[in-house]
Amino acid sequence: MAEAKKVQPLIYKNHPLRRIDNLIYYGSMADKYIVMFQILETKKEQDMDVATRVSVQLQLTDPNAKSRERIVKKSEKDSLYAAMDVGSIWLERALAGK
Repeated sequence: MAEAKKVQPLIYKNHPLRRIDNLIYYGSMADKYIVMFQILETKKEQDMDVATRVSVQLQLTDPNAKSRERIVKKSEKDSLYAAMDVGSIWLERALAGK
């Protein structure tokens, strides 16, 4: 029997990234905040889908808060790169308490 290798999560700027369909979660659920990216529109570039509209939300991870109360900040960007840039800054500032 071959040994099962543990899959390492994708890390971006010291925080984990998880993707489920068109949703990308950035950060750890053990922390107070996470960032959720939702890919709203894509276009075909050669043989790949490229995001052209992405929603960014800074959210509380408190399971007792209602879904609308969890959203701290939100924005919409025209590329995944721009969304990741804003989301990483929001997360760093929120976790630092600024």
